Amino acid sequence: METRDVISLISKIREKVNRFIVQEMVKQGLEGIGTSHGDIIYALLQKPRLTMAEISARINKDKSTVTALVDKLVRLGMVTKEREKEDSRFVYVALTGKGRELETVFEAISADMLEQFYLNVTEQEKEALLGILIKINNNF
Repeated sequence: METRDVISLISKIREKVNRFIVQEMVKQGLEGIGTSHGDIIYALLQKPRLTMAEISARINKDKSTVTALVDKLVRLGMVTKEREKEDSRFVYVALTGKGRELETVFEAISADMLEQFYLNVTEQEKEALLGILIKINNNF
């Protein structure tokens, strides 16, 4: 493998991580939920009420994609949508009780994923990797 292959390798790692996460969610009975749905739930676990625009910015997806993702989570009973009373252009999304119950599941999946991700990687290598990826990300 050559240094020019790094983007392809990052893409393959991303696919494997997403597959791992989806498989773990299925094991927990969360079939039909993709990693993008998980991103929304995670964002709402951090801040309990967000606008669609805030979710879009946090998960780096366009608003139409976020709308479709949120609508599915509404159908699954994991989130609610509510229009702002003073300005109906704003739609707020919040977790339901069922959605909040996913916090421990998400934490466990995240811990398992990180354990697998960093298997055989030293703390020094983790720090170096993070620093390099931050530099590359800032290039764009």
